[in-house]
Amino acid sequence: MTTHTEAEIASQPECWRRAVAAIPADALPQPGERVAVVGCGTSWFIAQAYAALRERAGHGETDAFAASEAPAGRSYDRVLALTRSGTTTEVLELLRSTRARTTAITADPAAPVTALADRVVVLDYADERSVVQTRFATTQLALLRAHLGEDLTAAVADAERALAEPVAPETLAAEQFTFLGRGWTYGLALEAALKMREACRAWTEAYPAMEYRHGPISIAGPGRITWMLGDAPEGLRAEVAATGGVFTAGGLDPMAELVRVQRVAAARALARGLDPDRPLHLTRSVILPVREPR
Repeated sequence: MTTHTEAEIASQPECWRRAVAAIPADALPQPGERVAVVGCGTSWFIAQAYAALRERAGHGETDAFAASEAPAGRSYDRVLALTRSGTTTEVLELLRSTRARTTAITADPAAPVTALADRVVVLDYADERSVVQTRFATTQLALLRAHLGEDLTAAVADAERALAEPVAPETLAAEQFTFLGRGWTYGLALEAALKMREACRAWTEAYPAMEYRHGPISIAGPGRITWMLGDAPEGLRAEVAATGGVFTAGGLDPMAELVRVQRVAAARALARGLDPDRPLHLTRSVILPVREPR
């Protein structure tokens, strides 16, 4: 029986196509705006990826924050809130307090966030039944990449390739994973590590690729995988191989490489008798008790 997580992972190429075919250009950050992108959990990591991409594209200064850690009093032209459920307490509190223009990307058109944001982008077709985010996270990033002017044709083809390939046996047996990224793909590395922790309780870490030599490589060794999302620094593959560890760099678009990681996470969960749809100790959204004013 296919789990919701597996089905949602498999639907990503079609979701990405839908996203790039209907870009709500007037609702998203405009060139020249100073933007803060906020989210929690997966959405925070997607925010980091988008912030790096937007600055690289020359669209303007862009910061990414966990919603609970956004600095009070800093001036922005727009706050972009990423929230699948539209109910996360920290995101709603931030939108209530900011004076900037606000846009929210969510999966639920009836969620509380829709009443708080000035503009709302609803990706209801990418919503998920699984607690673990897969397709919503990548679909909103596909939308944002396309809005920056990227052609995602190759990324979609790479995702289809990632779905067609068998899961590598060494990834099912590995003891430990370290995910690496550079620039915008560091956010994806963080997300890859989170997916493995959530779905199958794996020991995972994530670092900027150039920082890996500055200590974290001490973890590498037999039965452990160092997984690069994007282009690897020169010489790093050989350095990991010298430890006896496995270095993986698939060469696909980094979002498609994340699809590979998602598949490994789901497969490892099922192999260990875990339910990837319902990870231990997690819920679809973190909704905190209402705090009484002081």
